[in-house]
Amino acid sequence: MEAVSLERDLLEYRNGDVQALGRIVDQTRKPLYHFIYGMVQDPHVAEDVFQDVWLRAVKGLHRYKSDRLLSWLFRIARNRVIDLTRKRKADISLQDPVGRQEGEPARLENFIQGTERGPRQNTGNHELAGRIRDAVAALPPEQREVYLLRSEGDTPFKVIAEQQGVSINTALARMQYALRHLREALASDYEEIQQTLQEGT
Repeated sequence: MEAVSLERDLLEYRNGDVQALGRIVDQTRKPLYHFIYGMVQDPHVAEDVFQDVWLRAVKGLHRYKSDRLLSWLFRIARNRVIDLTRKRKADISLQDPVGRQEGEPARLENFIQGTERGPRQNTGNHELAGRIRDAVAALPPEQREVYLLRSEGDTPFKVIAEQQGVSINTALARMQYALRHLREALASDYEEIQQTLQEGT
């Protein structure tokens, strides 16, 4: 995501351009959705959480700079996923107004398009993508969260540590354990993964 473009869209949104919200959602969609999907392993639940994150984020969007926005969204998403494990019920409607557009209330559903394809949508080999997804899903929850925060959002370890309530060393160790588990689980797929990555560059 381009920081300059995101910064411009944030400024325009704060100055009353509700269309800028759609551009902000689009720029953050891929890493945020992939993080959520990696945590819940269900595309329908992931889409619900994704939309709920934005419904909640709109209320505080004016406070965040572009370089902190994604980490903030991930924190909201993490909290929503934790809430889902305790209770599974919707408490906000997509019909809630977020501003006005040409005399009519602008609703968040106007800005959030469905994510038709799941995680790793750029991976050509769907079987390989499935094995990668399964390997990530099999990680212990704390390791999976660190891995997804780093791989999908490039979240700094300091921020990850704060979100998990642990030291930076613990967050780093969890990442190392996650990578070790993934290397072991995907050892037989290593050549195919390398070829897929090379084709994508």
